[in-house]
Amino acid sequence: MDLNYSDEEQAFRAEVRAFLAENLPAEVSDKVRRGISLGKEGHEKWHATLNARGWLAYNWPREFGGAEWNAVQRHIFEEECAAAYAPRIVPFGLSMLAPVLQKFGTKEQQNHYLPRILSGEDWWCQGYSEPGAGSDLASLKTRAVRDGDHYVVNGQKTWTTLGQYANWIFCLVRTDPEAKQQEGISFLLIDMTTPGITVRPIVLLDGTPEVNEVFFDDVRVPVENLVGEENKGWTYAKYLLTHERTNIAGVGFSQAGLDAVKRIARIETANGRPLIENPHFAARLAQIEIDLMAMATTNMRIISQAASGQAPGVESSMLKVKGTIIRQEINDLTRRAVGPYAMPFASEAVEGDNAPIGPDYAGPVAAHYFNNRKLSIFGGSNEIQRGIIAKVKMGG
Repeated sequence: MDLNYSDEEQAFRAEVRAFLAENLPAEVSDKVRRGISLGKEGHEKWHATLNARGWLAYNWPREFGGAEWNAVQRHIFEEECAAAYAPRIVPFGLSMLAPVLQKFGTKEQQNHYLPRILSGEDWWCQGYSEPGAGSDLASLKTRAVRDGDHYVVNGQKTWTTLGQYANWIFCLVRTDPEAKQQEGISFLLIDMTTPGITVRPIVLLDGTPEVNEVFFDDVRVPVENLVGEENKGWTYAKYLLTHERTNIAGVGFSQAGLDAVKRIARIETANGRPLIENPHFAARLAQIEIDLMAMATTNMRIISQAASGQAPGVESSMLKVKGTIIRQEINDLTRRAVGPYAMPFASEAVEGDNAPIGPDYAGPVAAHYFNNRKLSIFGGSNEIQRGIIAKVKMGG
């Protein structure tokens, strides 16, 4: 297995780098670097820029309007975007729902929803987690009862990322309460403007309402919005989560974070010596870099397998566990590197013309540290992933 990049792949990297240099506005990159929210409009503008180049749906087949990049090209693109501090591509419609529709959706669903995802006409959010049903997702209780040509949905979803912007939500609902947990779940597409839906923001430690609670009170959903077969939703959910867990590994984000903490560590401190000269700090930094290099190599092995047509299985769980641990360790080391400037500020203290005290690079550190504590929980907690790995690899 050759893990080196070919000449063609190196040329593709140069093409991506040139595109970012020409099309990524400096003020946008600066906002991403400083941890300032772009809002819905900012993300939509970046999506439109990528879509105009034909690179927004890079993981989609060409028949659906995608670029149909192979796994290596996708990895290179994500790595370069992270290094350039490009806005992340909001994944819910593009990378999570779209693969499900392409594999399990009807032709009518594909023809209607996929173009609207590309154009930005629809903004999707994910309705999976519930109070008491997060990592143990199969215990979800949101009900959908068939009533003629509609399902009537009642229940609650939580931790719905960017749901305040969404006009559609893809939901797991229980359609057969008598069946075994995984066997009574269906996958529904729900218009967020339907009467009976209430969205309530959850303000996080960094002062932002990134996630939300979504309540369903006798919400009527047309039967044609069912994806696949009734009570087969768990199959589609697992397919979606495999894509999500692989993306959570975030090799590019970790490399960008590591480069940032190295830059901070080389700045002279009050005693005139840079932090990189502190043996304890340097040892921690070296260990994280070694771990990241090992994970990147593993990631390349899996990418190479995917490029040859092999679908990721338990390997996506392995990447999810190790990748999220490394990102959290980098966040923690960065927090320690900036010292008291990493203290969180009340959101009202930094609104308007007020800015956090300290150097520019310290601004997003507290927000990143606290926000990324979630990485080891969402997409299936790391504890659940370790159980999957044990069961598959060791027959547990």
